[in-house]
Amino acid sequence: MRQRLIGLLTATAAAAAVSLLSLAPSSVAQPAQSPRAAADFVVSEGQFNQMFPNRNPFYTYSGLTAALSAYPGFAGTGSDTVRKQEAAAFLANVSHETGGLVHIVEQNTANYPHYCDATQPYGCPAGNDKYYGRGPIQLSWNFNYKSAGDALGIDLLNNPDLVQNDSAVAWKTGLWYWNTQSGPGTMTPHNAMVNGAGFGETIRSINGSIECNGGNPGQVQSRINNYTSFTQILGVETGANLSC
Repeated sequence: MRQRLIGLLTATAAAAAVSLLSLAPSSVAQPAQSPRAAADFVVSEGQFNQMFPNRNPFYTYSGLTAALSAYPGFAGTGSDTVRKQEAAAFLANVSHETGGLVHIVEQNTANYPHYCDATQPYGCPAGNDKYYGRGPIQLSWNFNYKSAGDALGIDLLNNPDLVQNDSAVAWKTGLWYWNTQSGPGTMTPHNAMVNGAGFGETIRSINGSIECNGGNPGQVQSRINNYTSFTQILGVETGANLSC
């Protein structure tokens, strides 16, 4: 059985996580680097604070905007409406995964040793219990720390704590998944939003049948509620195909 990418926050979700499909280890080309100023981002700091009134101080707006240069296409592709919808979709899923940007690490510590795939040739050099869910999309498993680190030019395999100690690194890992990984879905969340597939396909790419196709409609609705709220804050319509 193959394992999922995202480390969930609750014991119930963590138990379900074992059955969700995720990417096999793969090499990902390093993203192009180009400067993106906060002024260019479609979400202002005021809007960000409105979306996350109770956020952990670790999840800074400056950390997010500093991470944007890793993937210039994120919230920078298509019309102003599409750009805002994509930003809202990413932040809505992030909000769901972290309890409103409250949690930095996976809450079920008993699950931590589970995320070392010893069959990988590089093993778990930081320790068998060091690849638990961290950051805005709860990056987990040694092979995903390696893939994300390789793509970002950061040695996360040997230094996984960077994801919970450096805000920009944490945000970059979330953007890495969003822009380059399709997980149990058929497309990346980025492509789902910029190509018109809709918000529901971003849910499928993150949690697949665990939530979609009737797997957990309550969790799906929670994500939709976040997205609807965030698009309202940004002043755009939600678009079609909200559910999966």
